[in-house]
Order: sequence, then structure tokens, then C-alpha cells
Amino acid sequence: MTQRTNGFGTAPVFFTAISTILGAILFLRFGYAVGTLGALGVFLILLMGHLVTIPTAFAISEIATNQRVEGGGEYFIISRSFGLNIGGTIGIALFLSQAISVAFYVIAFTEAFEPFFNWVYNRFDILLPRQVISLPAMAILALLILRKGANLGVKALYIVVAILFFSLFLFFMGKTPYAETAAAGITESPLRNMDNFFLVFAIVFPAFTGMTAGVGLSGDLKNPGKSIPIGTVAATFTGLIVYIFIIIKLVRSASPEQLLNNQLIMGDIALWGKPLILVGLAASTISSALGSIMVAPRTLQALGNDKTFPFRRFNILMAKGKSITNEPYNASVITILIAFIFVALGDVDAVARIISMFFMVTYGSLCLISFLNHFGASPEYRPTFRSHWILSLIGFVFSVFLMLKMDTLYAIISIVAMIILYIYISNYHKSRKGLESIFRSALFQINRNLQVYLQKNQSIKKKASWHPSAICVTEAKSDRDNAFRLLTWISEKYGFGTYIQYIQDYYSHSAHDKAKDALDLLIERAESRKSNVYVDTIVSPSYTSAIAQIIQLPGVSGLDNNLILFEYDKKNPKNLQQIVDNYALVRSGNYDVCILGGSNRGVNYNEGIHIWVRRVDYENLNLMVLLSYIILGHPDWKGAKIKIFNVRKEGQHDEATNQLMELVETGRLPISLKNVEFIDINDNMNLKTIINEKSVKAGLTMVGFRSEQLKHEGDKLFLGYEEMGDILFVNAFRDMTIE
Repeated sequence: MTQRTNGFGTAPVFFTAISTILGAILFLRFGYAVGTLGALGVFLILLMGHLVTIPTAFAISEIATNQRVEGGGEYFIISRSFGLNIGGTIGIALFLSQAISVAFYVIAFTEAFEPFFNWVYNRFDILLPRQVISLPAMAILALLILRKGANLGVKALYIVVAILFFSLFLFFMGKTPYAETAAAGITESPLRNMDNFFLVFAIVFPAFTGMTAGVGLSGDLKNPGKSIPIGTVAATFTGLIVYIFIIIKLVRSASPEQLLNNQLIMGDIALWGKPLILVGLAASTISSALGSIMVAPRTLQALGNDKTFPFRRFNILMAKGKSITNEPYNASVITILIAFIFVALGDVDAVARIISMFFMVTYGSLCLISFLNHFGASPEYRPTFRSHWILSLIGFVFSVFLMLKMDTLYAIISIVAMIILYIYISNYHKSRKGLESIFRSALFQINRNLQVYLQKNQSIKKKASWHPSAICVTEAKSDRDNAFRLLTWISEKYGFGTYIQYIQDYYSHSAHDKAKDALDLLIERAESRKSNVYVDTIVSPSYTSAIAQIIQLPGVSGLDNNLILFEYDKKNPKNLQQIVDNYALVRSGNYDVCILGGSNRGVNYNEGIHIWVRRVDYENLNLMVLLSYIILGHPDWKGAKIKIFNVRKEGQHDEATNQLMELVETGRLPISLKNVEFIDINDNMNLKTIINEKSVKAGLTMVGFRSEQLKHEGDKLFLGYEEMGDILFVNAFRDMTIE
């Protein structure tokens, strides 16, 4: 990991984060929280809040030591892990949150001038709007950033953080009459008003956030891999320790009534009184505003660099930096304009609630990235700072949980807004793929563990209900797809299909390349059809050797393959004989066998599926019915019906007829008697002729066959159906039960 010749060190990361953590909420709302819930209640808030912030701080530190974190901070990490479309969605929300946060902190800054507003009101009876202070303060802050950039911002940050810590020191040194006369302490401040717990949590939680603020300076750091972990983790734990002591100090120094009714209670507690605490409040809020106004433009600049927005000129302007330090001047202008709008409005409470939601989405995403990297166990993930996957999972789960508990309505609004934004960005950037390698590694681990588990637990396979796990081997090129289409129907909802293209050759480097090219075409076909079929190729010197290899393959679904599908062209059945020759080989593997006679005409879905049942192959009935039901689950067959033709000798009820009637009458088939037609034949009638007449328009026709028939008739068994559509010959290896 190379270092930059210029840039900031670790201190700006720490000070940007800690100044945001110890911000306006600390001075204005922490007394209210302690007064409402008691010390133990606020300690519980502290615990729950840090179940998000600590895992997030660790996750950022971990990722920053595994990959080069460039400009954009959190956005860069998320977009390079989840892909540019999801990253852009979260990045835009993150930027808006950071930009509006500037306004939030500037408005909070005006609370430090409460004595001035009270004096004007009492002396002149004039109720001044807060904008009298907030707008000039925003203008000075904007001028500072636009003229001097982050360098002066960081120098100013050092000063205001020093003031902030000095104010806190005075607070801890202060004494009150309550502390001297009352037996105050944590044990005397029990839990109370817990029905308001999450309301208070929503008010207080932003105090713990901000630990990621320093990450936004990543593009300006000399060594992000070192500065981000040290600065972020140090700020997180420093903030936690400070808050613990502040809770103890508040409980011991003021009564619950005083804490509830005086938002500037810290000023009454502090040594030398309220003025210096007001200075501390001003320092904390302006430092938080400084941190946000430095970070937000860098997020926007990174979004512009990645061409996230649908306006080419806007992307160029936002990506453009100023001077040798690449200062995001244009992005700063946009950030300042947004901040000015909300400062002028003067009340960002409702917006602040959505801001909290977007921050929680960001924190949850960072924890999820860390968890998936741990779970995926990719050799490429080798951070020098390591968190634990349980910690990352806890951070992600609590981010989602707390979003919903703080404000369900705003959580839903935020999620819906993110979804709409993602759809828009994905539609604009159609060429950008999705979730990159991070999910591939996780899916690999899930699949690996599942396969091993299923293999070790054979009882699962024995007890499991039957699902077709069909495997098809074909020499057909991409211009014929009857078998592929059938597998697509089977694997849509209930089954699993594997389509293997056989390449006749001896395995060699050239044969391997040929197979890879063929596989690429198959994958393109599967994607274009939105098919759930798994595709592959096999190189073998003969068709028989290819079949022998394929029937020994483990099931890709985790369960054994149980059905093999062959295909031949009815107009030119040149490969039909080799299918017949390999039938016995396939049966030795206990497979159900389906042989598809493909036509060159389209599928007439409206005519449904026709099933032909005869006395000699009644054992195939259940398999044909189950396959038909599974096929009709595909959207192509919406509204189609199954029709069964029962062929019997005149006036006789044979075993196939009895079985069929029982299934229909007991309601175990998705058909009624009106869809069953009984056909009586005699020795002078030709069954193939009847099938051709009755099913000439069918979308798919199924006909059962037995091993004895195949031995007797050979390939002639499958000929004579040239005028029909696709016809599937079915041979069940085992008795199939329809429950």
C-alpha cells in the first residue's frame, strides 16, 4: 500500500469524528434524556447505540486495511463492494444527509446565543428569528471552505475541538448545591418512563454517530489504511467513555426536574458557569458543521467521478477538483447551496429524522460488507485490522432493528426512496453489473456447506418429497432449443434443470477453449430467456462415454439427479438410434427417462398439455401428471389445462383406468373428469393415428413407454408423429406417488 507524498495524517480523522460525536445533542438533549429515563435508561441507550457504532467503526477499519480507500470515504467502500449502482444509491442519500447535516449543526449553533435572543426579547419585546445568527454563520463557514478549503478547515477544527474539550473539563470540575446535599448517584436514579425509551433514543442516537465522519477525508489522507482505523476507533471509544462520565456527572449534579426543564443544564453545572458552556456548545456545533461541510463535497466529488448522475456535464463539474490538492470546489458550492436552503427554513426536525435513517442504512451496509467478507472467506480479503463476523452481524441487525423502532414511518419512507433511486440509477446505468464478488464468495460458502450437509444427511434425501432434478445432454447447437425450453419450464418453480452440451472430441487445450466458447453462448441464452436452468458443456470422444460421465455427476441442486432428458428432431431423427442404444446405460443409474421429439413449429400454449395413458404403461401416469403440473407453473402456460386421454379396450376398465379414476375422484390431480377422455380401441385401429388426430394442436404431448416396447420396436417407437408439436416420451423408473 503506497503512501501519498502530500495529505493529512491521523489527527484530522480523529478530530473530525470526535467533534461530530461530541456535538449539539450532547449539550442540548442529554440532560433531557437522563431526566426522562434515568441513568440506567440512558446507559441502555448508550449500549444499544454502540451496538451499531462500534461494529461500524471496526468494519470501516477492517475494510480500509484491505483495500485502497480513495476519495469518497464510506461511499467508496460501499460502491466498490456492492457495485456502482447500489453504491451510487446509498452514496446520493449519504451526500444529502451530510449536506443537510451542515444546516442542522448551524441551526443548533444558534442555541448558544439563547441569552442574546432572550435579552433582545426582554429589552425590546422583539422575538428575533434564529436566522439572524444562523444565516451569517453559514455564510462565514461557506466563505472559509470555498476560499481556504480543507486545510484551513482542519486548522480551525483543531481550535474548536480544543475549546470543546476545555468546556467539558469545566463541566466535570463544576459543583452544584444538589450534588452536595442529595445522595445522588446511579443507584438512586432507577429506570423510569421506559414507554418513551425509543422516542428518547431517536433524539439521542445522533450523538453517537459521526464516528465515520473522518472517513470522508480518505481522498486527502497520506495513508488511509493507517489513519482511518486508528482515528475512527479512537474517536468511537473516546466518545463512549466521555458519554459514560457525562451521564454520571448529570445524575449527581441535578435533579430529574432540573434536567428535564433546562436544556442548558450543563452550563449551570460547569465551573465558571453558563458562558463557557455556551462557548463549548458553539464550538461543538461549528466543529460538527465543519466536519460535514468538508466531507459532503468529497462524497459528491466521488459520485461525479463514477458518473453516477444522469447528466454528463454535471458529473464532470462535480468530479473536477481545484489546484494540486484536488479540492472539490464545485461540489462544495452545491453542498453550501443545499445547506443554505435548510438553514433559511430554520427547522429541519422532520428532515433530520430521514437523515438518521440514511445514516443507519450506511452503517448497516458497512457492517454487512464486513460480515459478507468474513462469511465469504475469500483469499483476497486479508485486512491487517480484523473485526469479528459476529460483531459485524450484530451491527447490521441492530441497524435495521433500530431504524424500525425509532420511526417506522420514516424508515419505510427512506427504504422506498432508496429503492426508487436504485431503480432509476440501474435503468440509467444498465451496463453496470450488480453485487460484484462480495456476494459470490458468500454464495460459494452457502452452497459448499449445503452440499456437504446434504451428502452427510442421507435421511433428508429419503424423506424429501419428489422434485424433478433433470439433466439433459444434447448435441444441438444454439439454433435448436426445444430441450432447453422444456428444462426452463421444469425449473421455473418446482424442479431443477441442468443442460449439458456434448462436444465430441478428445480433451485438449483446443477442445477446452471450444467448450468454453460454447458455454458462454449457453449462458447468454439462459440470461436472455431469464431461465433458471444450469448450463454446462462436456468434452468426450463418444456419445456413450459422455452419457456415462454425465449420469455419474452429482446434482448441482444438492440432491441427486433423478431424470435424464434426450432430444431428437422429428423431421431429421439422425441421433435417435444412439439415444435408443444408450437407454439401458441410463436405466442402470436408476433414472427416469424422457425422450423429447422436437418440432420446428411454435408452442400452442392455449391447447394445453395432452397426456396419453394406456394399460401397458399405467406406471408412467403419475410421473407424466406431476411433470405436467410442474410445467404449467411456468408463466408461458398461464391459463393452460391438462387433458388426459385414457386408451383402453372397448368397454373394459383396466388398471390404468382404475388408477386414473381414483386420482381424479379423490381430487389429487389438478384436473376434473371433463378433462379426461376415454378412448376405446380395437385391434384394427392405429394408436399413432389417433394421437396425431387428437393432439395435433397440443402445446405439448406426453406418451408413456416401457422398456419391453423399446426392445421390441427400437427407434420406430418414436417415429410417426411428424405433424404434431413437441412430444415427450416418458418412462418412469420407480413408482411415483401423488399425495
